[in-house]
Amino acid sequence: MELRKTFQFEAAHFLPLLPKTHKCRRLHGHSFKVEIAVQGECDPKLGWVMDYADMGEAFRPIWERLDHFYLNEVAGLKNPTSENIAVWIWDRLKPRLPRLTEVVVAETCTARCLYRGPSGERKS
Repeated sequence: MELRKTFQFEAAHFLPLLPKTHKCRRLHGHSFKVEIAVQGECDPKLGWVMDYADMGEAFRPIWERLDHFYLNEVAGLKNPTSENIAVWIWDRLKPRLPRLTEVVVAETCTARCLYRGPSGERKS
């Protein structure tokens, strides 16, 4: 069984490694949407994998660190691409949600990144 929960945060950023002529090199903002997924067996007594409220509580400290902040100033997000944001969220959420299987970060309604955790060695 898989559960999904969506969150939204507003934030500004720029992508410092792009050429100076690229539009995303300029300071701009997004209404980011984050979807997290967990998997597990459905508890026969309760009839659920876990409480959606517990997913929300696990995400709350992350949301509080991102919502209405300048992402380039958040420790670990000097280059806050959707990909880097997804990994950043995963690294902080996985210890709180061991059943986490996926983090999706959408910066627009048509552009999103899906991350399913590390697949071997990764630089921190």
